[in-house]
Amino acid sequence: MQLKANRWDARYFQMAFQVTFLCYGFIFLHWGTEWLNYFLFIGTGLLFQFIANSIDKRKFSITSLALGGSWKSVLVSCLSLCLLLKTNDWYICIAASAVTIFSKYIFRYKGKHIFNPSAMGIAAVVYLSGNAWISPGQWGSNMVLFFAIICLGCIVVTKVQKLDVTIAFLGTFAALLFARQIVYLGWPTDFFVQSVTTGGLLLFSFFMITDPKTTPDHPVARIVWAITVAAVAFYLTAFKFINGAPIWVLVCSQPLVPVLDHFFKAKRFEWEKPFLELRSLL
Repeated sequence: MQLKANRWDARYFQMAFQVTFLCYGFIFLHWGTEWLNYFLFIGTGLLFQFIANSIDKRKFSITSLALGGSWKSVLVSCLSLCLLLKTNDWYICIAASAVTIFSKYIFRYKGKHIFNPSAMGIAAVVYLSGNAWISPGQWGSNMVLFFAIICLGCIVVTKVQKLDVTIAFLGTFAALLFARQIVYLGWPTDFFVQSVTTGGLLLFSFFMITDPKTTPDHPVARIVWAITVAAVAFYLTAFKFINGAPIWVLVCSQPLVPVLDHFFKAKRFEWEKPFLELRSLL
């Protein structure tokens, strides 16, 4: 019997798109070069993953890290730090990577980590350090970026079958913004368009809240959960003026996921294993 696995899982696409958006920021948005930060996010993230994986398996093995696919998840999380987290201190980069990686092993329930790793890393260092911040405004707001993230993001969430989360969250958030800005306040349409096409919001909608390992397993539970996150994030954004509100709400709401999984039973998402690892199990 020959087993065949898909090497090109969604994490390959997500990494490619994240690097593309990073290059877009450098070339078209004229970001200042923060190469040390990016090096620390990714380099220390891989190091911490190796340490955590070795402790968890009680065996130091770079091979098991690679075949297990851990490096792909690490790069996805660390690239999210590169895209959304800003700081002037190198040690905060290391701290963010440490929280991002070790939170997966510390906060677990029935083998499933509770918090979105990069969201947890961002929230922790922003709250505790006082010298790190979420910078959604750095992306600006234009239709080219809007359509690029929509198209590329749909590829990723479709492959992991989490498009319902994106639609529920972004649809609810946009509908509430429309009701407040256009219907209630009578603002020009341009204000609404600018609000829903910011790069930070779109990246969150397609590449963070849709993490298949930290969303509810059942489709109905996922939709209800995403709508709730959107409604609270809208309130904090529109009435409390909290920067990066969706990330804060995501972190605070994720302890509800195990509760929803308990009441709404469904098959748990698992990344496809590479062929070499499948062969070793035969």
